[in-house]
Amino acid sequence: MPALEVDDLSITYGTIRAVDGVSFSAEAGRVLALLGPNGAGKTSTVEALEGYRRPTSGQVRVLGLDPVSNHAAVTPRIGVMLQDGGVYPGIRPLEMLRLLADLYPDADDPEALLERVGLTHRRRSTWRHLSGGEQQRLSLALALVGRPDVVFLDEPSAGVDVSGRQLIRNLVRELATEGRCVLLTTHDLDEAEKVADDVVIIDRGRVVAQGSPSELMTSGRSAEIRFGAPAGLDVAGLGATLRVLVVEESPGEYRVDAEPTPANVAALTGWLAERNLPLADLRAGRQRLEDVFLQLTASEAPHDDAEASVRRGRRARRRSRTT
Repeated sequence: MPALEVDDLSITYGTIRAVDGVSFSAEAGRVLALLGPNGAGKTSTVEALEGYRRPTSGQVRVLGLDPVSNHAAVTPRIGVMLQDGGVYPGIRPLEMLRLLADLYPDADDPEALLERVGLTHRRRSTWRHLSGGEQQRLSLALALVGRPDVVFLDEPSAGVDVSGRQLIRNLVRELATEGRCVLLTTHDLDEAEKVADDVVIIDRGRVVAQGSPSELMTSGRSAEIRFGAPAGLDVAGLGATLRVLVVEESPGEYRVDAEPTPANVAALTGWLAERNLPLADLRAGRQRLEDVFLQLTASEAPHDDAEASVRRGRRARRRSRTT
């Protein structure tokens, strides 16, 4: 039985359909990354799984249970990491962990958790004096204190420095190894590519792709070569040499509309070598997850901001309760 099941989920706010027939599942011992642009329906979907939002239609199941009607049974078995709010500004990390641990019959050791997220040296600092990245790591520890079977992580590495991001990524993989199901939302596509076993991409309330990172990165357009080099290359000259179209899609990121054959790759690298230009990276027949994401969600029409408005309202209410 999957740890998480979403079946034809739809959620509306008035006349706006924020989630429109979304279906996916997630297994224990795996990390699922739920990706999408702002307003795509990610937050509403996750809130339905957490039991904080009732579906308009369709259904969700967490560990085989309806998270709304069986909320009391589901809540002790899930851990939820919020981006902000929910912590007393004047409390110290260890105090907050101990306070939350008292709510669970088999809580994890607060001191061990503090060490696990790399905050032992900040145990005497109050929440308000922690950096944004340190607050994120403490929020992660708070989500884990009840030894949850399912963990929901909302932008776990947002505002975290390089070493902190690596710590969080390693911890996420450890959680999966321990047999827990992890669902994370993130705008860091590199993070999703590194830590996720499965990816679901939603746009405008609908699933537009799902599969493993490897499957998504090798699907779609393969008759192209992508590479990184200094910005502002003579793409017309390179295109004339290769006899194909070369496009600078973003500063320093290029796409060559040619089959990734050894001959074409050799011609490209030879052209760069003749001009003593460095090659940052080369992806022949393989895209980054970011490439796939942009292809699937690119649109000139603005995304609906109804979900964002609801999310801002929730954050405001959380802040009012903690100040």
